[in-house]
Order: sequence, then structure tokens, then C-alpha cells
Amino acid sequence: MQENYDWNLQDIFKNEEDFKNAGIEIKNLMEKIKTYQGRLCDTAENLYQCYSIYEQALEKFEKVYSYGMLKYHLDMSNQEGIKLFKEVETLGTDFSVATSFITPEITYAKEDIIERYLKNDNRLQKYARDINDILEKKKHVLSKEAENLLANYSEIFSAPENTYDILTNAEFNFGNLIDEEGKEVELTDSNYSLYLKSQNINVRKQAFDLMYKKYSEFINTITEMYLANVKAKVTTAKLRNYKSSIEKAVINDDASIKVYNSLIEAVNENLSVNHEFIKLKKEILNLSEMHLYDLYVNPFEKEKDKITFEEAKQEVLNALQVLGKQYIDKLIEAFENNWIDVYAKPNKRGGAYSMGVYGVHPYVLTNFVNSKRDVSTIAHELGHSIHSYYSNNEQNVIDANYTIMVAEVASTVNEILLSDYQIKKETNEFKKAELLYELLEMIRSTFFRQAMFAEFEKIVHEKVEKGEILSSENLNKIYYELNQKYFGADIIIDTEIQYEWARIPHFYSDFYVYKYSTGVSAAINIATNILEKGEEYTNKYIEMLKQGCSQKSIELLKMVNVDLENKDTYKTTVNYYKDKMKILKEIIKK
Repeated sequence: MQENYDWNLQDIFKNEEDFKNAGIEIKNLMEKIKTYQGRLCDTAENLYQCYSIYEQALEKFEKVYSYGMLKYHLDMSNQEGIKLFKEVETLGTDFSVATSFITPEITYAKEDIIERYLKNDNRLQKYARDINDILEKKKHVLSKEAENLLANYSEIFSAPENTYDILTNAEFNFGNLIDEEGKEVELTDSNYSLYLKSQNINVRKQAFDLMYKKYSEFINTITEMYLANVKAKVTTAKLRNYKSSIEKAVINDDASIKVYNSLIEAVNENLSVNHEFIKLKKEILNLSEMHLYDLYVNPFEKEKDKITFEEAKQEVLNALQVLGKQYIDKLIEAFENNWIDVYAKPNKRGGAYSMGVYGVHPYVLTNFVNSKRDVSTIAHELGHSIHSYYSNNEQNVIDANYTIMVAEVASTVNEILLSDYQIKKETNEFKKAELLYELLEMIRSTFFRQAMFAEFEKIVHEKVEKGEILSSENLNKIYYELNQKYFGADIIIDTEIQYEWARIPHFYSDFYVYKYSTGVSAAINIATNILEKGEEYTNKYIEMLKQGCSQKSIELLKMVNVDLENKDTYKTTVNYYKDKMKILKEIIKK
């Protein structure tokens, strides 16, 4: 019998032969799909039949792709696994090419004809969401010649990001620092955050100074790359008939400009609460003056707690009881039926993720090292998994994949519920303070900090759209002043922080970071309601998880009384932040 700590990939395919046969079946279905090219929209029957075959092929491809990727990630040095995954990637490219005509043919067809097909043929209703999405974006699609021209320029448009990645990941050498034990160690981008959390102030300052010294040396080069990226996004948005680059981004996210603006406005109206936490940090750390490199240390973390996987599992199950028996039963199934590959192994992929496999069940990868933080990782990834389980079981494969706007909500709800449970059951006041501090720090960094990033992007893009000529000095000044505004008077805003914008790779995926803020806000609203309102509300939440992307993301969240266009949603997050801060203050006074 296979250990419960390893994946059982036989749930996808019993053996390699079944896997290969599925690949052959996909290729046969691809050939059938191609027969509709050039005549897809001639009749409702053609449109239905093509979508029906596409649905069958997509179901099989999800299994083939998942099997190849999961097998590869178990041992990334295994040549057979590498070869298998490369074959899967090639099949994926072929699949994309074979189905690439569907969107343009619906786009360039007469809209009233497609609408008539949808109205008169009930069989097409299961594909209506996808077809209507294509029709909605029609006004932003250019002529075939212009689309071809833009496609040919896509590699050039991505050049700034690619160059930035190479420069900062492969060519930057940050130098060495002296660690807590007096040893000389190399600073890297990946260990930087660890040194910022050091209890030793000298280690924190060294890491901070070394990091931004390097970015200051290349700030003019990075400025040119970033502004080239912004100009490419702005130009593309204008060519595609969007009012602005931000409008293009939020529409593609299934969101709206009102979501973005409501977030920034609500955060700005409540910055005093963030200033209050910064002031509290300074008091707890007992610093006469606090710097930005002091932000990340948890003063209550004196020793690393060890926990077994079985203990972690039980803690997650206990914490999530509030989600009901059906949810818990599915979690137990995940734990006991090899959905999770738990421990680190030689050449296993690092980190953690959840992957839904349509028609089978989700798979979770973790690298459990017996740390208390691993418990939160398990709760987080299983949030994704149960979301995928529900949406895959209730929706067709096309509508099952939920959008980025709701992707992090279910996982963060689990984290909030786990944190709430751990804080309530902890009897040691010092450890309770540690847990509260971690929760507050998560909200500060995910809600307020990401909103600051989002505001920086908004300012820069709007200036470029107005035709303003920007330099590194302009960008540094904008970013420095945002830090002053967001952090307040109780912390020294070190001049080095003006370069921090240059080390945020997400800025090259324009208007991405705001979704961290909206995601944590939605999760706090939902988790709070689950705890306060009980079963009736929880059932509504489960129902939302079942919807996949069958409705617009904003509408889905309204099912659970979360309106991302309303500033009150973000004020609930601020109030939650205040409440937890109040509890921490009361513990400190004892």
C-alpha cells in the first residue's frame, strides 16, 4: 500500500500506456476540431459540435498535462520525466494551434447571428459564458492584419521584462554580510527576506543597504526598461480602443476600474490605522528610532516551533470545522487518499502549489519541514484544492477554471480561519502575541503594502498616458513619497527605499498587485461572516466555490455579500486589522 504522504498518480492514469493512449485520442480530436476551421459560425450546429469536441479534448488534455507535470515535479533531474513533460508541452502547443481559430472566427462573425444561435439552440447554453466573453471583447479586437502585426511584435514588447529578469536574477551580485553567528555569507534575492527578519539589527541593516546599493547602481538602466514596458502597455491599450491601460488590465481580470479606485481610496482614507501598527511595532521592538529594515522582524518569535505532519493535519481539520461536514469530509479524503505529496525529496520541485485535475481530483505539492508555518501552507493550498474540487464537479471543463480575481480568496479564507482558531486556543500569552503579530503583519504586507504598489503603478501609467517625460529621479520621488504617506511619522523613511520599486518584478505584469489587496479583503470579509453567521452563510460560500467562472468574478463575490466596488469591503478589512491590534495591545499591557 502506498504511503499517504506521496501522490498516487494512478488516479489519473493507471499506467504509461493509458497516458500515451490519451495523447493519441487528443490528437484525433484535434483533427476533428480543425475540420470546422473556416465554417465554425456557418450554422449553430457547427458551433455546437466544435465546442463539444473541444470540451472532450480539453478534459483529456488536462489529465495528460497534469500527469506529465506532476510526474516531472517529483524528480526534476529524471530524464524520463523531463522527456515526458516536454512531450506534453509540445502537445499543448499543438492543441493551442489547432483551436486558435475559434476565438477569431466568433469575433469576426456577425454578432446578431451568434446571439441568434445562442437564443435558439439550448445545447449552446453550456458554452454561452465563453462565447459571450469573446463577443464582449470584440470591440477591442483589431482587423486581422493589425492583430497579426501586434502578434509579431509580442516578443519585442516582452523584451523589457525578459532583460530585467536576466539582469536582476543572473547578473546582480549583492555582496556579502556578516550574519548572526559572525559568519560571512552571500546576500541573494532569495535569502534577503530571511535576513530582514533577523533579530539582529546589524544583520537587517547590512542586508537592506547591500540590496539597495546594487539597485541604485543600475537605477537608470532599470528605469528605461520599466518605462519601455509601461509605454508598450499604454500603446497597446490605446490601439485596442481602451480608455486607459488600467481599463484594459481590469477588464481582462474580470474586474472594473471602480474596483481599483475604491481600493486605493479606501486605503488612503484609513492610513492612520497602518500608522498605528507601525507605532506599535516601534514600541514592541523598544527602538528609539525605527527604520524600514526593522519592519519584518517578529519580536515575539524566540524559537522555531516543531510540528509533525499528523499534528498539522489535525490542526487544519480542527480550524476548518466551521466550514461544515461536507468540506471536512473532503479534506479528510485529501489527507487519506494521496492528494498531497508532503515531504521534500531529492530533486523534487520546491515551494507549494495546488493543481486541480478535471475529472479526477486536485493534487497538492508541499515541502513539509515540521515548521508551524507549514500548517498555514497546508490550509492555504487545500483552500485552492477544495475550490477546484467543487468547481470541477459542478461546471463543465471550460467554465470550471475560476479567474485570478477569486483564485486566492478560498485559500486565504482558510488561512484566516486557521489563524483565528490558533489565536483563540493558545493559552500561552507570549505565543498568542506572536500569532497575532504574524496575522497583523500579513494584513499589513498583503493589504496596505500591495495597495501602495498599486498606487505607484496607477500614478506612473497615468503620467505616461499624459505624455510626461519621466526619469529615474521622478520614479524614485514618487515611490519615496508613497512610503512616507503609507508608513507615517513613527518610522524613518530611509533614502535607500526610493529604489525599492526597481526590485518589484510584478510591475512588469501591469496592474497585477492590486489583486493581492482585493483578495485578502474578500477573504477577511468571508471568514468573518463564516465565524459570525454560521451555517446559512457558509452554505452560500460553498455555493460560490461551485460556480467556477460561470459568472463574472465581481458577481460571484456578491453571492457572499462581498462587493469589491464598494469601499465598505475594504473598511471591513481595516476594522479587522484594528480589532486584532487592540487584542495585541491588551496582551502587551499585562
